[in-house]
Amino acid sequence: MAEERRYGAVLRAWFRETLPAAGNARRLGVLTLIQSLGLGVFLTSSAVFFTRTIGIPAQRVGLALSVAGLCGLLCTVPIGRLADRLGAGRVLTVNFLLAAVGFTAYCLVDGFAAFLAVACAIAVLETSAGALQASLTDALVGEAERVRVSAQMRSLFNLGFLGGAALAGAAIAAGTSTALYATVLANAALQLVSVAVLLGMRLPAGAGPRATAAAEAPGGVLRSAALRDVRYVAVALVCGALELYHPLLTVGLPLWIVTGTDAPALLVSGLLILDTVLVLLFQVAVSKGARTPAGAARMLRWAGWALGASCLVFAVSGGHGALLDSAALLGGALVLVLGELYQASASWGLSFGLAPAGRQGEYQAVFSLGRGFQQFAGPWLMTSLVVGAAGTGWLVLAALFALLGLAAPPLVRGLERARARTEPAPA
Repeated sequence: MAEERRYGAVLRAWFRETLPAAGNARRLGVLTLIQSLGLGVFLTSSAVFFTRTIGIPAQRVGLALSVAGLCGLLCTVPIGRLADRLGAGRVLTVNFLLAAVGFTAYCLVDGFAAFLAVACAIAVLETSAGALQASLTDALVGEAERVRVSAQMRSLFNLGFLGGAALAGAAIAAGTSTALYATVLANAALQLVSVAVLLGMRLPAGAGPRATAAAEAPGGVLRSAALRDVRYVAVALVCGALELYHPLLTVGLPLWIVTGTDAPALLVSGLLILDTVLVLLFQVAVSKGARTPAGAARMLRWAGWALGASCLVFAVSGGHGALLDSAALLGGALVLVLGELYQASASWGLSFGLAPAGRQGEYQAVFSLGRGFQQFAGPWLMTSLVVGAAGTGWLVLAALFALLGLAAPPLVRGLERARARTEPAPA
């Protein structure tokens, strides 16, 4: 009985940590759940929908999505500057409305040209949405809580994504075009629900449109001072490169398990589920060390070391029989999720903490470019190293992660020293 009460107390404490506080933080959590549910439904079923239902060949789907990803990268910074002028809430509301139209348009596609156009439009909206939500989080909860709330939203995101993936799995199992069309239209409907949640939020005084310094900056939305902030861009690229753990987990590791180890193929989904659950459980707790840029820089160094160590474990996971290979893969996955938790926490501390006051939209957009380049090059890099070079490829990845981690603290210190020299002292 005492043990049950102890477990109950631990569970209640976890819920208090993970559930955002009442008010705008909780509304952000609801928004995250809705968006992740739709993303889980769509991403899980999209490949089948594109190739079997609307009849686009797989190679042309890949080409279109790569072009779309490039369009998203090119448009993110201008949209971030627009958010600083008009308010992140307004721009994000329009973003979700257009996304509802875009996902509905997928159901009307009848050829490659139309598919490419819709894919590019949706990529622009999806790529910019992350920076817009980060800017909105800063405006709604303030400096003291923005890293914690971001961690809570990431935990909730994983929960919603799992639910969406399960619903999409049921649609795929049904095997009908009607079921797959339903997944796309469900995502479109969830964008409209997101709009309703956004309209229920209340910005604090001074956080509305044209309340920022960027609103008065010359050059319009197309000229970005953040892109000329070389040290900030360097930190963003290092942080984005460390996010290569994502294609490692979703592309490189599954291919390695199937082609380079004696472990059962079922372990692919098992490790993905394990990763998702561990992030859900521990992301908020780990984020406590990243509330300042200096703490976030140290955490980014730890992320590089942990991710590099996971690659070393994966390197020895092949050719030792199903049991030993599975054990090594499990150990490597546990170390990898530690690096993932550190990297995500550090990215919030750095992207928020190093952005000048009043220009979160623009600087969050620039910070997201590192993630965008990783998304663009990551799958190719993982395929080339893990499948093409096997054990040597894992060693190259380990060295890359470790070096990126080592580079983070001096880059952040250099940026903070440069800011101290150029920013005026407070009166």
